[in-house]
This record gives sequence, C-alpha cells and structure tokens, in this order.
Amino acid sequence: MLKHKILACLLTLSAIAAMPAAFSQTAPDYVAIVAAPDRSEADRKLDTNRAPAQWLAFIGAKPGMKVLDIFAVYGWKAELLARAVAPGGKVYAQNSEAVFARVKDRLDARLKTPATANIVSVMRPVEDPAPPGMHDFDMVTFFYAYHDITYSGVDRTKMNKAFYEALKPGGELVVGDYSAKPGAGTSVVQSLHRSDEALVTSEIEAAGFKLIDHGDFLHVPGDARDAPSHSSAQPVDIYMLKFRKPG
Repeated sequence: MLKHKILACLLTLSAIAAMPAAFSQTAPDYVAIVAAPDRSEADRKLDTNRAPAQWLAFIGAKPGMKVLDIFAVYGWKAELLARAVAPGGKVYAQNSEAVFARVKDRLDARLKTPATANIVSVMRPVEDPAPPGMHDFDMVTFFYAYHDITYSGVDRTKMNKAFYEALKPGGELVVGDYSAKPGAGTSVVQSLHRSDEALVTSEIEAAGFKLIDHGDFLHVPGDARDAPSHSSAQPVDIYMLKFRKPG
C-alpha cells in the first residue's frame, strides 16, 4: 500500500511538472491578439489584405516559443509574434545595418510599448542573422522580402543554411512573399517585387529543409502577377510556405 501511495505521489508530481510545457503548446486566441485595443492604427492599416489572425495560425506561434523574425523592418510582424509567444517566449527582430538605419526611429518607438517587452532588436546581416551563440530557435519567419534579398547581392545559399543552423532540430522556417508567375525565376524580383514560389522552395530545400505545409489563405486568383506588388491597388497574391528542419 505504501509503495502504491508513493508511486501515486510521484505520478502526480510528474504531471504537475509537465503542466507548464503542456500549456506552452496551447495556441492562443489569434483573433483576440489582432483585435487588442492597444495595437496602433498604423498597424491595423497594415493588417489589410494580410489576414493577420490566419497568418499567426499558419505560423503556429505559441507561448514560450523563441522566434527569429528576419527583415523585421518597423516591427509589425514582430509585435504580432511577440503577443502570440507571450508569456515566456521571445522574438528577435532582425534587420541588416542598412535597413536598421532607415527604420530605427519607428522601431525604437515601438519597442518602448508594453506589448513589445519580449522583443529584442538584432542588427545583423541576413546571411548570419542569429545573435552569436544562439542556435536553438523554435521558429524562423521571413515575410514579404525574399524578392528583395534576391536582387540585393545576398548569398541566398549561405542565408538559407544560416536559417537551418539557427533552428533547433524539428524547428520550422515559415516564408511568405508576393507571387510571380510560375517559371519567372529571378526575372521580376526587382521590377515587380515578386518571387517565384518554385524557385524559393527549391533554394530552401537545398539547405536541408523539408516543405511541410502550404498556406493559400492569401491566394488571389484574380492577380495576373504582371504588375508591381507594391503599387497595385488590388489585392496581391501571396504564397505561404512552412518548412521543417529534420530532427
């Protein structure tokens, strides 16, 4: 009887010890995060045609996660992610030196707000984006800028390998960008600010990643993909891809 009681106590303690980890895997209310009253009007305008609640759900951001957000710019993405991974999680908002110089004032102002207390601003090249010694991220996110790095002289092979090495085994890379016509390759990355989904997929898979999901919630069938994405008055087709590092 005593042995049974001891075993029962041990099982109870084990269950209690495991509870925080279990809770950390519970998805937050993404709709409530997007609707939070302390979000800025500027950010709400950026929500247009980006489906932020579905975007967060596709990413799968959960409390406790450590996320590296590539090309964070002014922090719209990073703040949404930071709200989703709280409590216990942290978002590292990466910008290159050149981009940071352009966005510093607006990003610094954002980082003074309570909702961004778990964001760390990181100024590093995209080919080596993680802070020194950090290689156990749960997630790397890279949105709306793969086309930019394609024409800016970035070594994409090195960059994608750096994403791979920054993640823990089983960690995920989520990428989204404005869609070019199939087979466009790199021909319109600068003129139309769009990237070829198939090319991006092949480059990322070459780094060792496995494609595990494809989001179509920002797919726009009526987009002919022949106009610049940044100047179009109509919704622009956006592809969403999720990759996993084996392990």
